[in-house]
Amino acid sequence: MTTMTEASVREFKMPDVGEGLTEAEILKWYVQPGDTVTDGQVVCEVETAKAAVELPIPYDGVVRALHFPEGTTVDVGMAIIAVDVSGGAAGAPAPAPEAAPAAAPAASVAEEPKSAGSGRQPVLVGYGVAASSTKRRPRKGVEIPAQEPAQQPAAAAVQAELNGHGPAPADAPAGTPAGQGRPLAKPPVRKLAKDLGVDLTTVSPTGPDGIITREDVHAAASPAQTPAPAPVAAPQSAVPAVSPVSAPVPAPAASYDAVRETRVPVKGVRKATAAAMVGSAFTAPHVTEFVTVDVTRTLKLVEELKQDKDMQGLRVNPLLLIAKALLVAIRRNPEINASWDEAAQEIVQKHYVNLGIAAATPRGLIVPNIKDAHAKTLPQLAESLGELVATAREGKTSPAAMQGGTVTITNVGVFGVDTGTPILNPGESAILAIGAIKLQPWVHKGKVKPRQVTTLALSFDHRLVDGELGSKVLADVAAVLEQPKRLITWA
Repeated sequence: MTTMTEASVREFKMPDVGEGLTEAEILKWYVQPGDTVTDGQVVCEVETAKAAVELPIPYDGVVRALHFPEGTTVDVGMAIIAVDVSGGAAGAPAPAPEAAPAAAPAASVAEEPKSAGSGRQPVLVGYGVAASSTKRRPRKGVEIPAQEPAQQPAAAAVQAELNGHGPAPADAPAGTPAGQGRPLAKPPVRKLAKDLGVDLTTVSPTGPDGIITREDVHAAASPAQTPAPAPVAAPQSAVPAVSPVSAPVPAPAASYDAVRETRVPVKGVRKATAAAMVGSAFTAPHVTEFVTVDVTRTLKLVEELKQDKDMQGLRVNPLLLIAKALLVAIRRNPEINASWDEAAQEIVQKHYVNLGIAAATPRGLIVPNIKDAHAKTLPQLAESLGELVATAREGKTSPAAMQGGTVTITNVGVFGVDTGTPILNPGESAILAIGAIKLQPWVHKGKVKPRQVTTLALSFDHRLVDGELGSKVLADVAAVLEQPKRLITWA
């Protein structure tokens, strides 16, 4: 095994993403061993529970090794790529490991990128710089003794083993068979094996690159769940065996038809969204009110604004005027723009509006928000909406853009849906759902005429907003959309 020059090789670790996030999945590598990289160059794309972000390298050099393949979830603080910063020839690049990270070189621990040396620390796009390097605590009952600098790689290997991501022995192939080193399995699978009493070294892996899956653990646990035969020569004074009827029956192993069914792992943005929606639905008491309104005049104003020279090149659609109508309604009823502080048992009134816009993306539903939307003119609001939608479609929404929202709009009408009962974005007071705008018979000036009609639904947190306040806000939005001149008279 060729040893890297200790003083020239640096290990770039998964940055501290902050905001309570402790791991990220590597979606795509943009470099391979032997490639030259420069300071600030994006080397990979990772997905956290917040969003997918690009990860820049903080120094110049030649890539020596990629420690994790695409699709691997990596804990914060673990080395993901080794770079030779000596500026010399790359030599024979080490191939990217298929299943487990290679053992760290001698200088991988000592030569960490520090702010004192390189002037910067690795951070994810959209996050601030961490005050100190991230270190994971060892499990209880295990103590790592102090090491001299020359012994640090061994300590790093022990720490990696404690974290459940230890590398396979250098002479072991990918997918090490049982009994030949630490089996490859993700932390949730290890926990499942522990709960079921399964020794992972006895499990035959069927996952990609020799990784043990949940199904493998269940399959290994099935034989052990059969009742053990009674002892052959039990003494007469022994306690009678428990009746099979009263013995606990283990849950059957999960199984499914791989031909007729497909299982999709829930992780990243989708996992975070699912957890947030469950928490919101069962924490904030939701109330939803509905109103059907004639928006014919609003649609006419949209067409007129498209021809206005001040709106040229901007995204002008009904959503823009509905957003403006909601902002006017909040200005008239500011108490609705609040949040609930559970710890202090207080209502926090917000004197600003960060307007969230729910957006469906390939990675799941996200809700980026327009900061200080209340202070924007109509052209500024149109520009912000256009940028928000374009960024979301490209999958480039930053985590910062999804923080701090106060109220949200979700447009279910684009799917032809009349209305719905939207769930609050966590930490917000209200969410407005826009239904499909359709030509319908409507009584207008005493006669039945075809008019453009839609249904609005407003869900709100009843701890913050009572029925009267919620009704006023929804009625004001409807009134503005029915008579858009109120955008001027009520402004």
